[in-house]
Amino acid sequence: MPKHEKPKLFKIRCTEEARKFGIAAFTLKELIQKGCKLFQLLERKTHCCLYEDGTILTDEYFQRLPDNTELVLFSDGQSWNKLVYELGRVLGTDAHADDLISAARKLQTDEISAKWQKIVCDFLCNMKDNADMENRDDDSDWFEGIDTRFKTKSSYMKYNCEQRIRGYLKEVGSSCKLCSTGHTPMYCLIVCICLQVQGHAQTIKNAKQKREYDKVVASLAEKLKSAHYHGTYFDRTEKERHRLCTTEGWFSCQGAFDQDKCKLLHSINPYCNRENRILFSTWNLDH
Repeated sequence: MPKHEKPKLFKIRCTEEARKFGIAAFTLKELIQKGCKLFQLLERKTHCCLYEDGTILTDEYFQRLPDNTELVLFSDGQSWNKLVYELGRVLGTDAHADDLISAARKLQTDEISAKWQKIVCDFLCNMKDNADMENRDDDSDWFEGIDTRFKTKSSYMKYNCEQRIRGYLKEVGSSCKLCSTGHTPMYCLIVCICLQVQGHAQTIKNAKQKREYDKVVASLAEKLKSAHYHGTYFDRTEKERHRLCTTEGWFSCQGAFDQDKCKLLHSINPYCNRENRILFSTWNLDH
């Protein structure tokens, strides 16, 4: 091995160990030797695979791996499946854990395994629950890509709601008939959006009607502005009557306009992890 070459760096664990360790090695053999010593495994019966998909390493494939690749050591008679491992770790001592893990193993041969794997992966994503963490310093991953001026999740979610409603108001920029101004600003806004989507704005030619419409929109904009664009709807620290979520941050779909509630019980908590925060930006609370 040329002296100028540096060893490759890896993150490694074994099938029976939740913790992972950093190891530097020039070759696959050296990596397995160091890993076996670390985890007290028999070297001649130990193999190495990718944590992500279980691909067993060869000497040639080892050399092509980038630094910080996650690897797993396993012994003869064992196999590695990331999905099953993570599901088992999440369930812990749950009474139905064995049945659920067994079902997860069957996903590998199920003819609709792709759909079921998506369901289980979504479940695992939601289990990454840091909803109780509020500050940027406590859950830095949640704030990835967010301006540093936001120090808490609630302050960003409040801003996020304000921006959404500002965007909705912008969509109401041309002409449409509107409901009575006796409705709440949010209701008027939703009606405007619905009519805008239907393309009604382009059909109004009457100048008087357009002037009346513009007055209503201006009034609506002023009411929204005075209410700070209802940013409190997404802020879990607000009083119950001012927010749409629980104190933990859970939002529940209210169902279609002609239903009393959502029959599919859709819910999401954008406070629990970064993935949910991003997904929530495309979420509708009324289908």
